[in-house]
Amino acid sequence: MSRMGVRGGGDAGALGCKMVGGGSDGTLDVCTRVCIVDEQEAILYESFMKPLIPVTHYRYETTGIRPEHLRDAPMVKQAIRRVQDILLNGEQSYPYSSRGAARLLVGHGLEHDLDTLDMDYPAHLRRDTATYPPLMKTSARLMSNSVRYLTRSCLGYDIQTGGHHHPYDDCVAAMRLYRRMRAMSHLHLHGRPKDDEDESTVKAFPAWRQRELERMSPEELLAMSKPDYQCWCLEDVRRC
Repeated sequence: MSRMGVRGGGDAGALGCKMVGGGSDGTLDVCTRVCIVDEQEAILYESFMKPLIPVTHYRYETTGIRPEHLRDAPMVKQAIRRVQDILLNGEQSYPYSSRGAARLLVGHGLEHDLDTLDMDYPAHLRRDTATYPPLMKTSARLMSNSVRYLTRSCLGYDIQTGGHHHPYDDCVAAMRLYRRMRAMSHLHLHGRPKDDEDESTVKAFPAWRQRELERMSPEELLAMSKPDYQCWCLEDVRRC
């Protein structure tokens, strides 16, 4: 069974996948269900997919997927072509650097999802809530939070609480996280002093650090002052 909605509804689309197990021990992630929603959370495409390799563990407790769901499903390559057509939105230059009409691709753990789909997508068009620094664990910037945790802590509701997990819920959660972070203040995200903070409250550099800074060129100082990620708030059309 597959569903395909009307195109449009914004410049971004959220992708969600559900994996079953492949390989002799069932630990290999095999994508057998995919969903895409637009910025208004309407389904653009949702379908089971028949994988190229045998399924050895359906992980039914969480996926809800049974053999009969895949029996008449489109082959994975056919479903991927649908996914690409929707995300590219008629753009023929994929995968070149020009954005053109292609959508921003939102998701949680996009690299893994794209790998299981055997699909590429330009890095500058990806918006991954698993690797966006303000949404990562503050104690270790290189560690991701789960989409379940982020949905609860940032959006105030629960997903994946038990039983079967639908990829639509993951898509909606990722899209809502993206929209929320996109709407936040740039200064707030970068942790700069608020307007009512006095500069004297900012802790001074130690002497050795001050000497190191004095030896730096203006270009080095400027580079150091910039964040190592592109703030999503800069994409908010209301700020243009």
